[in-house]
Amino acid sequence: MSDPYASRTAVHEEHVDGFGTVRVLPLDSRADAGVLHGWVSEERASFWGMNGLTVGQVAEIYAHMDTLDTHHAFLLVKDAEPVALLQTYEPDADRVGECYDVEPGDIGIHLLLAPAGPDGARPGWTSALASVVVSYALLTLDRRRIVVDPDVRNEKAVARFLRQGFTAGPAVVLPEIDLPDVYLPEKEAQLAFLTREVAFAG
Repeated sequence: MSDPYASRTAVHEEHVDGFGTVRVLPLDSRADAGVLHGWVSEERASFWGMNGLTVGQVAEIYAHMDTLDTHHAFLLVKDAEPVALLQTYEPDADRVGECYDVEPGDIGIHLLLAPAGPDGARPGWTSALASVVVSYALLTLDRRRIVVDPDVRNEKAVARFLRQGFTAGPAVVLPEIDLPDVYLPEKEAQLAFLTREVAFAG
């Protein structure tokens, strides 16, 4: 099978034993919009906040993000198959920075996994992809700590991060953002943190 992503330069590439090779590619808002729209339109992705958007609207959101120095989007590709959407951001340039004491070396992430497909659950995928994201954020980007802010109602995501070694922080209310280019409703979020020392202990 040819790899439609072969021409793209990865910012991070990692082989996970028993899983495969995962590449972290800068998102192409136009080329990847169709794939992302399929993911964010599913009911399971309701907490991502893009249910009901068109392909064009999804492309516009990520085209706008591409103009920012503080927020970035990436496509995770495993053996030529797109498997996750990763967003990274500087917490002090994001609304989450209003809700906790940002420390030097912090980086925020959002992670949306691709649907499992007709075969159902894929044991080990979440852990493998999360480990690649952690390596990219803490090692390749040389950061000290990751912060995540899943919706408090998204119990699966919260549990997933805690299984990955994150420590639960406070539940907070992220304020509404209403700007010409961005609208985000108020969100009750569960903060969680993962330091480099904990992530790579032992």
